[in-house]
Amino acid sequence: MSTTGRIVLVFVVVATLMGAATSASAQTTTTTTPTEAPVVTVPSPDEPADVPAVTVTIDGAEGGISRSVSLILLLAIGSIIPGLLLLATSFTRFIVVLGLTRNALGIQSAPPTPVLIGIALFLTLFVMKPLLSQVWDDAVDPLLNGQIDVEEAYDRAYAPLQGFMLEQTREEDLRLFLDLSDGPRPERPEDIGASVLVPAFIVSELRTAFIIGFIVFIPFLVIDLIVSSVLMSLGMVMLPPTFISLPLKLLLFVLVDGWVLLIGSLVASVGGGGG
Repeated sequence: MSTTGRIVLVFVVVATLMGAATSASAQTTTTTTPTEAPVVTVPSPDEPADVPAVTVTIDGAEGGISRSVSLILLLAIGSIIPGLLLLATSFTRFIVVLGLTRNALGIQSAPPTPVLIGIALFLTLFVMKPLLSQVWDDAVDPLLNGQIDVEEAYDRAYAPLQGFMLEQTREEDLRLFLDLSDGPRPERPEDIGASVLVPAFIVSELRTAFIIGFIVFIPFLVIDLIVSSVLMSLGMVMLPPTFISLPLKLLLFVLVDGWVLLIGSLVASVGGGGG
Protein backbone atom coordinates (compact mmCIF):
# COMPACT_ATOMS: atom_id res chain seq x y z
CA MET A 1 0.00 0.00 0.00
CA SER A 2 1.34 3.36 -0.93
CA THR A 3 1.93 6.22 1.50
CA THR A 4 -1.09 8.14 0.27
CA GLY A 5 -3.34 5.15 0.88
CA ARG A 6 -2.03 4.73 4.42
CA ILE A 7 -2.77 8.41 5.27
CA VAL A 8 -6.30 8.07 3.89
CA LEU A 9 -6.83 4.94 6.00
CA VAL A 10 -5.68 6.69 9.19
CA PHE A 11 -8.05 9.60 8.54
CA VAL A 12 -10.95 7.19 8.05
CA VAL A 13 -10.23 5.37 11.36
CA VAL A 14 -9.94 8.66 13.33
CA ALA A 15 -13.19 9.97 11.84
CA THR A 16 -14.94 6.74 12.75
CA LEU A 17 -13.74 6.90 16.39
CA MET A 18 -14.76 10.58 16.77
CA GLY A 19 -18.23 9.83 15.45
CA ALA A 20 -18.69 7.00 17.96
CA ALA A 21 -17.62 9.24 20.89
CA THR A 22 -20.00 12.01 19.83
CA SER A 23 -22.96 9.66 19.62
CA ALA A 24 -22.15 8.22 23.09
CA SER A 25 -22.00 11.67 24.69
CA ALA A 26 -25.29 12.65 23.05
CA GLN A 27 -26.95 9.54 24.48
CA THR A 28 -25.57 10.38 27.94
CA THR A 29 -26.79 13.99 27.74
CA THR A 30 -30.29 13.05 26.67
CA THR A 31 -30.67 10.66 29.59
CA THR A 32 -33.41 12.00 31.83
CA THR A 33 -32.52 12.59 35.49
CA PRO A 34 -35.11 11.97 38.21
CA THR A 35 -36.74 15.15 39.54
CA GLU A 36 -36.09 16.11 43.19
CA ALA A 37 -38.64 17.54 45.61
CA PRO A 38 -38.37 21.34 46.06
CA VAL A 39 -36.88 22.56 49.31
CA VAL A 40 -39.51 25.32 49.79
CA THR A 41 -43.09 24.84 48.79
CA VAL A 42 -44.47 27.99 47.20
CA PRO A 43 -48.25 28.23 47.44
CA SER A 44 -50.18 29.00 44.36
CA PRO A 45 -51.91 32.39 44.01
CA ASP A 46 -55.32 30.73 44.39
CA GLU A 47 -54.34 29.00 47.64
CA PRO A 48 -54.39 31.24 50.79
CA ALA A 49 -51.08 31.46 52.63
CA ASP A 50 -50.87 30.12 56.19
CA VAL A 51 -49.78 33.25 58.14
CA PRO A 52 -49.71 33.06 61.97
CA ALA A 53 -51.91 35.59 63.76
CA VAL A 54 -50.10 38.18 65.96
CA THR A 55 -52.12 40.06 68.58
CA VAL A 56 -51.00 42.71 71.10
CA THR A 57 -53.21 43.28 74.14
CA ILE A 58 -52.96 46.23 76.52
CA ASP A 59 -55.35 44.94 79.17
CA GLY A 60 -54.01 42.29 81.48
CA ALA A 61 -55.69 39.17 82.78
CA GLU A 62 -56.71 40.84 86.06
CA GLY A 63 -58.18 43.97 84.48
CA GLY A 64 -55.11 46.25 84.65
CA ILE A 65 -52.37 46.92 82.15
CA SER A 66 -50.51 43.87 80.90
CA ARG A 67 -47.01 43.13 82.13
CA SER A 68 -45.35 44.05 78.85
CA VAL A 69 -47.01 47.46 78.74
CA SER A 70 -46.21 48.01 82.43
CA LEU A 71 -42.57 47.22 81.72
CA ILE A 72 -42.49 49.70 78.84
CA LEU A 73 -44.07 52.39 81.03
CA LEU A 74 -41.57 51.75 83.83
CA LEU A 75 -38.67 51.99 81.39
CA ALA A 76 -40.07 55.27 80.04
CA ILE A 77 -40.45 56.66 83.56
CA GLY A 78 -36.95 55.52 84.45
CA SER A 79 -35.51 57.31 81.42
CA ILE A 80 -36.94 60.68 82.48
CA ILE A 81 -36.13 60.36 86.19
CA PRO A 82 -32.54 61.72 85.81
CA GLY A 83 -33.88 64.82 84.07
CA LEU A 84 -36.52 65.34 86.74
CA LEU A 85 -33.92 64.80 89.44
CA LEU A 86 -31.69 67.54 88.03
CA LEU A 87 -34.34 70.02 86.93
CA ALA A 88 -37.33 69.66 89.27
CA THR A 89 -35.76 68.91 92.68
CA SER A 90 -33.22 70.43 95.08
CA PHE A 91 -30.40 68.21 93.80
CA THR A 92 -28.78 71.13 91.98
CA ARG A 93 -28.68 73.24 95.14
CA PHE A 94 -27.18 70.43 97.21
CA ILE A 95 -24.44 69.42 94.78
CA VAL A 96 -23.37 73.01 94.10
CA VAL A 97 -23.10 73.86 97.80
CA LEU A 98 -21.19 70.66 98.56
CA GLY A 99 -18.77 71.37 95.71
CA LEU A 100 -18.20 74.96 96.90
CA THR A 101 -17.57 73.69 100.43
CA ARG A 102 -14.89 71.34 99.18
CA ASN A 103 -13.25 74.20 97.28
CA ALA A 104 -13.44 76.43 100.36
CA LEU A 105 -11.58 73.80 102.37
CA GLY A 106 -8.88 73.81 99.72
CA ILE A 107 -9.06 70.04 99.13
CA GLN A 108 -9.64 69.11 95.50
CA SER A 109 -10.14 65.36 95.91
CA ALA A 110 -11.65 64.86 99.36
CA PRO A 111 -14.48 64.03 99.57
CA PRO A 112 -14.42 62.51 96.07
CA THR A 113 -16.97 63.66 93.52
CA PRO A 114 -18.95 60.37 93.60
CA VAL A 115 -19.31 60.76 97.38
CA LEU A 116 -20.64 64.30 96.99
CA ILE A 117 -23.10 63.15 94.32
CA GLY A 118 -24.28 60.33 96.60
CA ILE A 119 -24.77 62.74 99.53
CA ALA A 120 -26.70 65.18 97.32
CA LEU A 121 -28.82 62.35 95.90
CA PHE A 122 -29.88 60.93 99.26
CA LEU A 123 -30.48 64.40 100.69
CA THR A 124 -32.75 65.05 97.71
CA LEU A 125 -34.65 61.80 98.31
CA PHE A 126 -34.96 62.66 102.00
CA VAL A 127 -36.32 66.14 101.32
CA MET A 128 -38.56 65.16 98.40
CA LYS A 129 -39.92 61.95 99.94
CA PRO A 130 -43.46 63.25 100.70
CA LEU A 131 -43.78 64.80 97.25
CA LEU A 132 -42.47 61.71 95.45
CA SER A 133 -44.83 59.51 97.44
CA GLN A 134 -47.73 61.73 96.43
CA VAL A 135 -46.72 61.53 92.77
CA TRP A 136 -46.55 57.75 92.95
CA ASP A 137 -49.88 57.36 94.73
CA ASP A 138 -51.79 59.88 92.61
CA ALA A 139 -50.28 59.34 89.15
CA VAL A 140 -47.92 56.41 88.61
CA ASP A 141 -49.77 53.68 90.51
CA PRO A 142 -53.21 54.45 88.97
CA LEU A 143 -51.61 54.59 85.52
CA LEU A 144 -50.03 51.16 85.93
CA ASN A 145 -53.33 49.74 87.17
CA GLY A 146 -55.16 51.12 84.13
CA GLN A 147 -57.38 53.46 86.15
CA ILE A 148 -56.28 56.67 84.35
CA ASP A 149 -54.72 57.49 81.01
CA VAL A 150 -51.30 59.00 80.34
CA GLU A 151 -52.55 62.59 80.01
CA GLU A 152 -54.34 62.54 83.34
CA ALA A 153 -51.33 60.87 84.97
CA TYR A 154 -49.11 63.69 83.69
CA ASP A 155 -51.45 66.33 85.14
CA ARG A 156 -51.55 64.59 88.50
CA ALA A 157 -47.76 64.18 88.62
CA TYR A 158 -47.01 67.73 87.53
CA ALA A 159 -49.31 69.40 90.09
CA PRO A 160 -47.22 68.65 93.24
CA LEU A 161 -43.95 69.30 91.41
CA GLN A 162 -45.34 72.60 90.20
CA GLY A 163 -46.29 73.62 93.74
CA PHE A 164 -42.82 72.77 95.03
CA MET A 165 -41.04 74.67 92.27
CA LEU A 166 -43.28 77.71 92.71
CA GLU A 167 -42.37 77.85 96.40
CA GLN A 168 -38.64 77.82 95.61
CA THR A 169 -38.68 80.16 92.60
CA ARG A 170 -38.29 83.92 92.82
CA GLU A 171 -40.83 86.17 91.16
CA GLU A 172 -38.06 88.00 89.29
CA ASP A 173 -36.94 84.78 87.63
CA LEU A 174 -40.50 83.87 86.69
CA ARG A 175 -41.07 87.31 85.24
CA LEU A 176 -37.85 87.05 83.24
CA PHE A 177 -38.80 83.81 81.52
CA LEU A 178 -42.40 84.92 81.00
CA ASP A 179 -41.04 87.96 79.15
CA LEU A 180 -38.65 85.80 77.12
CA SER A 181 -41.39 83.36 76.14
CA ASP A 182 -43.52 86.06 74.44
CA GLY A 183 -46.63 84.15 75.41
CA PRO A 184 -49.82 85.19 77.13
CA ARG A 185 -49.51 85.99 80.80
CA PRO A 186 -51.14 83.32 82.99
CA GLU A 187 -53.90 84.51 85.26
CA ARG A 188 -52.87 82.21 88.12
CA PRO A 189 -49.51 80.76 89.18
CA GLU A 190 -50.96 77.28 88.62
CA ASP A 191 -51.35 78.11 84.93
CA ILE A 192 -47.59 78.53 84.39
CA GLY A 193 -46.30 75.82 82.09
CA ALA A 194 -43.26 73.65 82.65
CA SER A 195 -41.35 75.32 79.80
CA VAL A 196 -41.31 78.57 81.82
CA LEU A 197 -41.31 77.27 85.37
CA VAL A 198 -38.46 74.77 85.12
CA PRO A 199 -35.74 77.18 83.83
CA ALA A 200 -36.88 79.84 86.33
CA PHE A 201 -36.64 77.25 89.11
CA ILE A 202 -33.12 76.23 88.03
CA VAL A 203 -31.91 79.85 88.00
CA SER A 204 -33.36 80.42 91.46
CA GLU A 205 -31.72 77.24 92.74
CA LEU A 206 -28.32 78.30 91.40
CA ARG A 207 -28.68 81.73 93.01
CA THR A 208 -29.59 80.20 96.37
CA ALA A 209 -26.74 77.69 96.12
CA PHE A 210 -24.18 80.42 95.42
CA ILE A 211 -25.45 82.50 98.34
CA ILE A 212 -25.05 79.55 100.72
CA GLY A 213 -21.64 78.78 99.22
CA PHE A 214 -20.50 82.38 99.74
CA ILE A 215 -21.51 82.20 103.41
CA VAL A 216 -19.58 78.95 103.78
CA PHE A 217 -16.53 80.52 102.10
CA ILE A 218 -16.25 83.47 104.52
CA PRO A 219 -14.68 81.74 107.60
CA PHE A 220 -12.21 79.81 105.46
CA LEU A 221 -11.28 82.98 103.60
CA VAL A 222 -10.60 84.72 106.93
CA ILE A 223 -8.29 81.88 107.95
CA ASP A 224 -6.38 82.17 104.66
CA LEU A 225 -5.97 85.95 105.12
CA ILE A 226 -4.78 85.61 108.72
CA VAL A 227 -2.27 82.91 107.87
CA SER A 228 -0.94 84.86 104.87
CA SER A 229 -0.57 88.05 106.98
CA VAL A 230 1.28 86.19 109.75
CA LEU A 231 3.66 84.53 107.33
CA MET A 232 4.36 87.83 105.58
CA SER A 233 5.05 89.58 108.90
CA LEU A 234 7.48 86.83 109.88
CA GLY A 235 9.26 87.07 106.55
CA MET A 236 8.40 83.50 105.60
CA VAL A 237 7.48 84.36 102.03
CA MET A 238 8.86 81.13 100.64
CA LEU A 239 6.45 78.99 102.67
CA PRO A 240 3.11 78.45 100.89
CA PRO A 241 0.25 79.65 103.12
CA THR A 242 -1.74 76.54 102.17
CA PHE A 243 0.56 74.34 104.24
CA ILE A 244 -0.51 76.20 107.37
CA SER A 245 -4.08 77.24 106.52
CA LEU A 246 -5.29 73.82 105.34
CA PRO A 247 -4.81 72.04 108.69
CA LEU A 248 -6.35 75.02 110.47
CA LYS A 249 -9.41 74.97 108.19
CA LEU A 250 -9.85 71.24 108.67
CA LEU A 251 -9.52 71.65 112.44
CA LEU A 252 -12.11 74.44 112.46
CA PHE A 253 -14.51 72.42 110.30
CA VAL A 254 -14.25 69.43 112.61
CA LEU A 255 -14.57 71.45 115.83
CA VAL A 256 -17.77 73.20 114.76
CA ASP A 257 -19.16 69.91 113.36
CA GLY A 258 -19.27 71.42 109.89
CA TRP A 259 -21.04 68.60 108.07
CA VAL A 260 -23.96 68.63 110.49
CA LEU A 261 -24.29 72.40 110.24
CA LEU A 262 -24.00 72.36 106.45
CA ILE A 263 -26.50 69.55 105.86
CA GLY A 264 -28.92 70.95 108.40
CA SER A 265 -28.77 74.36 106.73
CA LEU A 266 -29.36 72.82 103.31
CA VAL A 267 -32.39 70.84 104.43
CA ALA A 268 -33.79 73.86 106.27
CA SER A 269 -33.29 76.06 103.20
CA VAL A 270 -35.58 73.78 101.21
CA GLY A 271 -38.26 73.75 103.87
CA GLY A 272 -37.97 70.62 105.97
CA GLY A 273 -37.34 66.93 105.76
CA GLY A 274 -38.97 63.86 104.36
CA GLY A 275 -40.62 62.70 107.58
